[in-house]
Parts: sequence; structure tokens; C-alpha cells
Amino acid sequence: MSRVLVTGSAGRLGRSVVTSLAAAGHEVIGVDSAPGTPREAASTLPADLTDLGEAHSVIARFRPGAVVHLAAIAVPFSRSEATTFRVNTQLAFNVCAASVALGVERLVVASSPTVIGYGAPGGWTPDYLPLDEDHPVRPWHAYNLSKVVAEQTVQTFARAGDTTRMAAFRPCFVVAPEEWDGAPTQSGHTITERLDRPEIGGVSLFNYLDARDAGDFIDTLLTRLPLLETNGEIFFAGAADALAREPLAELLPTVMPETKAFAAPLTGTSPAFSSAKAERLLGWTAKRSWRTELS
Repeated sequence: MSRVLVTGSAGRLGRSVVTSLAAAGHEVIGVDSAPGTPREAASTLPADLTDLGEAHSVIARFRPGAVVHLAAIAVPFSRSEATTFRVNTQLAFNVCAASVALGVERLVVASSPTVIGYGAPGGWTPDYLPLDEDHPVRPWHAYNLSKVVAEQTVQTFARAGDTTRMAAFRPCFVVAPEEWDGAPTQSGHTITERLDRPEIGGVSLFNYLDARDAGDFIDTLLTRLPLLETNGEIFFAGAADALAREPLAELLPTVMPETKAFAAPLTGTSPAFSSAKAERLLGWTAKRSWRTELS
């Protein structure tokens, strides 16, 4: 068992991560400025991690073996662009800086698939499908730009030769357990609405990830981090299928015509995002599908 500090522990993703890590035997410390951290956390603390001194203070207080940084303004356009960029980038830098300075052994930072740039008002065309970690990033708003900066922050500290082993991951559209039972998702729609109205899910290429699978991914990544050849790796983490009733080879071009020339490989239930790197380097694959979880 190790002590893991989770920032953003009261959020949609954070709640499931806390529960998953506690079930795996870790002593979990939840840090969030909002209430709602699951009772499975051994301890909780409200904190403003945009303050570098407070970030140092929190990590120094608990001396965790690992930090999982999820805290962020999590929804694009939910705050002003300036606030979203400032908060998210400052959080990522402060948590990385404090973790390295205080000798945290392992650090995982949440990014987002939106760094790829789909949904841009001027149009978006992929270089290829399915998308993987080698695809160029093309941010077009403050949220996905802030996540590109978070990834670069991780890789900057990793290149500095510090002993902290770190990685960034891009969790697909996170579905919390209660959302399979009809609670609204982060977009405000239910899962059934996203399935019945392809124009909703099509904007994000029908990607998704059960929050419990995200928790399992993080547990696996924390275990494997010291064994990875390269420090500062980036991983996609998504379900093994698409959140769609029809094959994306047929469906995706109807909602995003610019993808027509690239959609042919997405046959059957294949998703538009590949988690092959996570499977190859970590031995992780998502276990849950909307086909088995949806009430």
C-alpha cells in the first residue's frame, strides 16, 4: 500500500479515482476546494493549489509517495478564457514543481483528448484515424491550450532529469457511474440522448471512458511508471468501443464530413481514439462498455 494524494478529489473523475485507488489498497488523500470527496479517502483537505506555497504546504504535510493531479476547470467555456487558462496552467505547474521539490516518487497529470483540436469553428481534419498520441495537437480554445501546456509542463520537468517519475494522460469523455442510470453527463445530456442524437457525441468523435476504468488506469499507471523507459510519457485512455449505435466508418462522416477520407478503418465498434499505447506499455485496457453498463 502507498499513500496517494489526489487533487480534484470531489470532481466527476476524482470521485471514482479515489474510490478505485482505495479499493486497490492505497491510502488516499483527497484535496479539493469543493466538498464531495468520497468517504473512502483516508483524509481530505480543502486547498487552493493555484498558490505555489499552498501546493508545497499540502504535499509537505502528507508526504505522499504519489500525486494524481486532476484538479482543473474541467469544462471548456464554463469560465472566461483567461481564467480557464490561468487556473489550469498554474495548477499544473505548481503541482509539478512542488512534487519534484519535495521528492514525490510518482506523478500523474490529467490532460484531455481535446488537445487534438476537433470541433474547431473553422473546421478540423484529422491526419489519420484512429487517433493516437503521435497525432499533432491543434488547440483552439483556452481549455485545450491549457492542457497542452500541462503536458509540456510534465515533459519539461521530466527532461530536467529529476527523480520523480511522471506521465500525463488524456481520459476520454468521462462517464460517472450514476450517469449510466440517467443522471446528466458533463455536457448536460444523458447517455441515451448522446446515443440517440449522433450530432451530440459526434462533436467529440463519440469518445468516452467509464470513470471506474479511469481509476483502474491510474492505479496501473502508478504501478508501471518506474518501469517505463521514457519519463514524461503521454497516454490516451478510452473505452474499447465508441459511444455510438452504428460503426463510426459510416456514422462519423455524417456528423463530421471532413473525416470521410479517414473513417474507413473504424469498422464494427472501433473507437476513434486508440488506447493501444496504454495496452502495450502498461497492460491496461478498459473493461466497461456502454453496452453492458447502460440501464
